[in-house]
Amino acid sequence: MATEHHTRKVTRSRPAESVHGQEERVVEEVVTTDDASRDIAPASHVGARVVRFIGGAVIGLLTLRLVLALLGANRENPFAAFVFDLSNVFVWPFFGLFAYEPTYGVSQLELGTIVAIIVYALITSGVARLFTITRR
Repeated sequence: MATEHHTRKVTRSRPAESVHGQEERVVEEVVTTDDASRDIAPASHVGARVVRFIGGAVIGLLTLRLVLALLGANRENPFAAFVFDLSNVFVWPFFGLFAYEPTYGVSQLELGTIVAIIVYALITSGVARLFTITRR
């Protein structure tokens, strides 16, 4: 399988410059880019995407838990039990923040789950940002 490489030239013109009272001149620069190199994301961006994907999955699971709790889902249902059991790992550190006990089968707003969603969103954003920091 042959790989095609296309080279593209871009000419940019900068505004006229004045050099120590001499005549103004227009500066042009030619930039050559290889289209094949633009198709490959740097490793740092791939790492950031992986972090965002994992963080998004956790946040999605927690959001599903929140919706099921708000609707008063039956904990005996296999799907609801799966979601609550799987998401419990991510929510249990936040249960002691507020004075309520989680009860299942009754509609309730789990404030600990809302705090967990916010905390994991901030952590995901921060860690993904660390992957893309560059030196100037």
